[in-house]
Amino acid sequence: MTTTQDKLLYTGRTHTTGGRSGAARSDDGRLDITLTRFGAVGTGTNPEQLFAAGWSACFMGAMARAAQVQGVRLPADLAVDAEVDLVEGADGFKLAARLQVHVPGVPPDTALAIVEAAHQLCPYSEATRGNIQVALSVA
Repeated sequence: MTTTQDKLLYTGRTHTTGGRSGAARSDDGRLDITLTRFGAVGTGTNPEQLFAAGWSACFMGAMARAAQVQGVRLPADLAVDAEVDLVEGADGFKLAARLQVHVPGVPPDTALAIVEAAHQLCPYSEATRGNIQVALSVA
């Protein structure tokens, strides 16, 4: 939700049919994917994979900003391995996530400081904070 003081930067729009066994297409046609249930044979992806990809890409952008503030240059081979779990518990379905960040050539304490700062900046991290279990690590 935006306020009158917020500046809207972008709105992603998709049209999805068929749920987990359907399809999703963006309004600009850049995304056109088949959705499948996890564990299904064949092509397609699932919401957990899409969330992991979006979060890890956004997180890397937040890391770039955090590193800039700290005066650190991130390596070209920076990478984030994201895992998003779909969990069924006593009170229904929920998500859990792990982000393992690879920052070659950056001292571990510096890399961890950047990751922790990025977790405060990233909109995906903000959206999930307090709502799902999230584990961050630096490899």
